[in-house]
Amino acid sequence: MSEAEGIKALRTEAAQWLAEHLTGKYAPLRHRGGSGDGDAFPELRKEWERELASGRWTCPGWPPEHGGRGLSIAEQVAFQEEYGLAGGPGRMGHIGEGLVGPTLIAFGTDDQKSRFLPGILNGTEFWCQGYSEPSAGSDLGNIKTRARLDPATGDWLVTGQKVWTSLAHLSDWIFVLARCEEGSVGRNGLIFLLIKIDQPGVEIRPIRQIGGGAEFNEVFFADARAHARDVVGQPGDGWRIAMALLGFERGISTLGQQMSFAQELDLIIEIAKENGTALRPAIRHRIARAWIGLRAMRYLAMRVLSTDPDGDVQREGLSYKYHWSNWHRDLGKLAMDVLGPEANIISDDWRRERLQQLFLFSRADTIYGGTNEIQLNILAEQGLGMPREPRGTSK
Repeated sequence: MSEAEGIKALRTEAAQWLAEHLTGKYAPLRHRGGSGDGDAFPELRKEWERELASGRWTCPGWPPEHGGRGLSIAEQVAFQEEYGLAGGPGRMGHIGEGLVGPTLIAFGTDDQKSRFLPGILNGTEFWCQGYSEPSAGSDLGNIKTRARLDPATGDWLVTGQKVWTSLAHLSDWIFVLARCEEGSVGRNGLIFLLIKIDQPGVEIRPIRQIGGGAEFNEVFFADARAHARDVVGQPGDGWRIAMALLGFERGISTLGQQMSFAQELDLIIEIAKENGTALRPAIRHRIARAWIGLRAMRYLAMRVLSTDPDGDVQREGLSYKYHWSNWHRDLGKLAMDVLGPEANIISDDWRRERLQQLFLFSRADTIYGGTNEIQLNILAEQGLGMPREPRGTSK
C-alpha cells in the first residue's frame, strides 16, 4: 500500500469511528471545549478521552513501545483534520498527550515513563502547565517560584505562584518550572518538576473571563512537595527541558486548531451571505484575506512539523504563534462586523453566540503564550540574529 493509500485508509477509519462514537451522550460535545469554551462539559469530556483511548486514538503519534500507533507526521495530520471535521471536542488530555508525554519520552527516566505515560494514554490522568507567573508571563527567564531541597528526603518544596493555568481545577498533575539555585537569574538555576495537585500546599483559584467561562486559574504553592524522582532532567537543567516542551507544543495539534478556525471562518461566510454583508467589497476583501491567511498558516505548520522531531524549536516555528494569534484576533473583528448590530445582542442563536465568544476570547490570543512584543523579539534575536534588546537585571 502506498503512503497516499495508507493515509486515505486512515482517514476513512477515523471518520467512521468518530461518526459511530461521537453520538448519543457524546453528541453535545461536538464543536465544544475549544478556546474560550475550555470548561464546557468537563466530566463528559474526560469520559470522552477514555472513549478515544478505547479506539487507540489517544497519542497516535507516540512510538508503539509507549502505547501509541507510531503514526507518521502525515498520518497524524490526517487524523487531526478528520477529528476537526467531525466536530471532535477540545481535548482534555491535550497537555498530557502533546506536551508532557513527548517530553518524558525524550528526557524522562524509565520510572517516570512507566508511572505517567499509561495514565495519559488511557485518559485517566490529566495535566496542566505551570509556567506563567504574575511577573513572568511572556518572559519565562524572570520566574520567581522557588524550589528548595529537603535534605531529609531529597524532595523539593515549592513556593510561589503560577497564573493563567488552563484547566488546573480539573487536572491531577502540574509540571512546574521553578528556580532551584539561590541568586540565579534568567535561564540559569531552573528545575523542571512534576507536582501532584491534590496535596497540602497547593491552592487553585479560578479566573472568571469576559466571556463568562473560567478555564484559567491562579495556582499558589506553599511548600508543595515534588518528590525527588519527579524531577525531569537534572536540577539546573530546567530551561532546556522547558524549551524542548514548547517545541512539542508547536506540533501536530496545531492542525486540529486550524480546523476549528476554518469552521469559524465558514460560519462567518455563511452569515455574511445570509445578511448581505458579503456584497460589501470591504467585507469580501477581508474574508478573502482571512482565507489566504488560513492557508498560509497550514503551510507554515507543515514546515514546522517537517523540522526537528525532538522538540528543538527551529527558525520555521518562530513566527507561527505570531501569525495565528493575530489572524485569529482579526477574524474575531471580522465576525463582529459581519454580524453588525446583532453582535451586541444576546440570544439563543448558537451561531451568534459562537462568534461573540470568538471575538471576546481572541482578544487575548496576542497576549497569552507570549505577547506580540515578545514574539517579535524572538523573531529578531533568535531567527534573524539581531542584537538583543537591552534588558534590566532581574532581582
